[in-house]
Amino acid sequence: MTQSTAARRRLDAALAHLTRTFRGMTAHPDDGNCECHWGSAEDLALLKTADVELDPDLLRRTYWAHDWEFPADMLRRVLPQLARSLVNGEVERLDSMDHAGWTFARGRWQQWPDEQSRAVREFLDAWWLVALTDQDAEVPAYAVLAMLVEAAGGLDRWLGAWAAATSPAANRRLAEAFARWEYDLLRDDLPWRTWRLTDDEENIRRAELTGWLLQHAPARLRMIGADPDLLDRLRLLGLPCPARWDDPRWPDYAY
Repeated sequence: MTQSTAARRRLDAALAHLTRTFRGMTAHPDDGNCECHWGSAEDLALLKTADVELDPDLLRRTYWAHDWEFPADMLRRVLPQLARSLVNGEVERLDSMDHAGWTFARGRWQQWPDEQSRAVREFLDAWWLVALTDQDAEVPAYAVLAMLVEAAGGLDRWLGAWAAATSPAANRRLAEAFARWEYDLLRDDLPWRTWRLTDDEENIRRAELTGWLLQHAPARLRMIGADPDLLDRLRLLGLPCPARWDDPRWPDYAY
């Protein structure tokens, strides 16, 4: 069994476990939202009915809305379907990974009963492994990471898994991610949007990501024959400012 096949089977099992664990869940009876801006009474009734599949638009409107009074109940209601939509790339195609991550965070799933929180944790871990190691992963690793950090907080768990995943596929994901991130990182910005961090907390997280990349990425990118220009961006990332900007190899970016 290949690593990617094992990862995919683990993810399939995690999704099935989510469905079993959260079967019968509904939104809180007293929860509601604005009919003018969110949706109809019929839409809300569906969220208060267990195990009814939601159409993609209703699912999107539900996890985009951050003003539910009982967000934990709402997350439990949509979680199995939302997880499948995350995995198959539907959420990423709508450019709303940060909204989905914030929905997880507001639901405070780490504080749920052990069986429920373990099911969520296993899904997130299994999905991350697929994103790193499966050549057919539907969502880029950089997009998955942004969602995971918003959903679960912290970078350590996810970067630790990436450090342990040393296959060529995981190295290619690293090259793809840095190519996506380098513009923001070189100007000392966190390369994804967050909903709950202060500026100081964003700076800490950006510095943590930068330090990890400088430690792990150069050798791994060389192993897969990455673009020399990308490797040069890593070198620049390790320079302090303003030496970084004054370097003759500084890219011609219009910041």
